[in-house]
This record gives sequence, structure tokens and C-alpha cells, in this order.
Amino acid sequence: METVDLHPAPTTFIGSSDGDYPAVKSFRDAKTICLVETQKLWVIAGPIAFNILCNYGINSFTNIFVGHIGDLELSAVAISLSVIQNFSFGFLLGMASALETLCGQAFGAGQVDMLGVYMQRSWLILIITCFGLLPLYVFATPILRLLGLEPDIADLAGKFSIQTIPQMFSLAINFPTQKFLQAQSKVSVLAWIGFAALMLHIGILFVFIKLFGWGTSGAAAAYNVSAWGMSLAQVVYIVRWCTDGWKGLSCLAFKELWSFAKLSIASAIMLCLEIWYFMTIIVLTGHLDNPIIAVGSLSICMNLNGWEGMLFIGINAAISVRVSNELGSAHPRAAKYSVIVTIVESLLIGICFG
Repeated sequence: METVDLHPAPTTFIGSSDGDYPAVKSFRDAKTICLVETQKLWVIAGPIAFNILCNYGINSFTNIFVGHIGDLELSAVAISLSVIQNFSFGFLLGMASALETLCGQAFGAGQVDMLGVYMQRSWLILIITCFGLLPLYVFATPILRLLGLEPDIADLAGKFSIQTIPQMFSLAINFPTQKFLQAQSKVSVLAWIGFAALMLHIGILFVFIKLFGWGTSGAAAAYNVSAWGMSLAQVVYIVRWCTDGWKGLSCLAFKELWSFAKLSIASAIMLCLEIWYFMTIIVLTGHLDNPIIAVGSLSICMNLNGWEGMLFIGINAAISVRVSNELGSAHPRAAKYSVIVTIVESLLIGICFG
């Protein structure tokens, strides 16, 4: 898998000695920058968005298959995925987001060997974080009851949450490896792995639920297998084909853990504030009349809404890679122009298709 060049623009346009863009002095300059940055953005954003869609599809197809079991099962699994899983997913993804800055700048500065160290450091911090999140899964039933959900829904949701604890630990491996690959613009492999994991998940769901009749326990087992399959596939790719950034396990991963953790926590708080409001909506819906139907119906609507939002999450990840790479290469003007182009194109997409 080839990486994306930081500057595939014509050499006659990027004429400065440091490789940065020249200042925009005419409409022609602005047009050239827009075309170049659009190409760079979507070469990265397209595969990332597709990978995120496949990841999101794992949750959606889990709800679809469980919905054929019964209304209670659909509501319980929807609550578990939207409240318990969403809480841990948002926090762990936020913790791993610190790598977008560190790995991106290291790659832009040519310090590729540091990417593997940063990734291992993030593995350690996220695994420790997973142990801190364990009580949320173990005591999911009393927590959901305390939030006012129906006992039947809370009990089954708590059981499903405990059964999916292995999936949470897979995220501690998954997210850092994703950021490692994204920083180098090796995003096509993420798209292929995500697609393969989704197909695997659908097949396992069919076998465990339709053929074996394992119900929600089968859905949880499929969820765990698919999540770990995706994570391990990314690790294998890095170890086998990313030899520049991966130099093996390093003792440097144990250094500066606290400063790394502080940056990770700050990133987590910013992202969690954006993600957790979905969790609040689901919890409030559980207080409506006939909550089993209400929660199940809302979960379907939110799944559809979530599919629409995946494109913009891909754009967000892509611009993070672009900016950090350019700043690491000491190209501040290129970083600034890439942000401007991304904002304009995101706004146009929202206006035209929102």
C-alpha cells in the first residue's frame, strides 16, 4: 500500500525552497490550491469514511439481526450499544485521538521510527483505561435501572454488556493501529480490513442467531469475534508491511506515559462531549410510555442518522492527518489552506445533501 505524497502539486506551483505553498495572490492561485487540496483530502477521506461506515455497519447489522428475535431483545441490545458501548467507544476513541497529532507530526518531520513507539504507548494507556471502564460493563444492569429504564430491558442489556467486554479491549488495539496507518496515509488497507470484518460479522451473525439460535448471546459472540478480527488484521499488516514505522516492541513505550496520558485525556473529553449526547437521547426515550417499542424505534432512526454522519467523521480524520503532516514538515501555509478548503467543501456537502 503506497502512502499519499504530501505535495503532489506541480513543482512550478510549489516553488519555495522549503516546499510550502506560496501565498495566494490571484484567483488562479486559489483555484490551483483548491484542486490540489481536494485531491489530497479525498484520497485520504474516502477510504477512512468507508472504513468507519463498515465499523458502524457492525453495530447496525447487529441491531438488524437481533430485531428478528423480538422487540425486547432489540431494545436491550440497542440500549447496550448506544449507552454502555457508546460511552466506552467515545472515551477510548478520544484517548487514541492524541496519536493523530503526535504520529502525524512525527511522520511529517521524517521521524517515522517514532510512530511505532507512540502506538505502543497508546496501547498501554488504552488497555489500562479499559480496566477502569470494566465496572461500567459489570454493573450495567443496576446503572441502567438507576437511570429509570424498565427492569426487563435493563437486565437483558446488562447481560449483553458483560458478554461484550472482549470487544471493548479490542478497541484498545484497534484505535491506535488505525491512527498509526492514517498518519502515513495508508488508508486503503483500513478500508479493505473494515469491509472484510463487516462481511465476516454478517456471516457469523447468521450462523450464531439464525442457525444455532443463540439469541443475544450469539450476537455478542459475533460482535467480539469481528472486533478482534479487525484489530488483529491491522496489527499483522503493520508488523509485516510497515517496517519503517514498526521496529518491534520498545522500552521507550514505557517512558513519558503520564504526559502522553494527559494529552489523551484532553482529546477524549473533547470528543466525548460530541458523542455522548446520543446516549442521553436513548436514556430519555426509555422513560416514555411503552419503552420497548420507543427505544427500538429510536435506535433504528439513530442508525440511519449515524450512517449520514460517517462521511464527516472521515473528513475530520483526513484533515487531522493533513494538518499534522504539514505542520510536522514545517509547512504552515499548506496546513492553513488545507483547513480552508475542507471547511468550504464540508459546508457545500451539508447544504447540497443535508
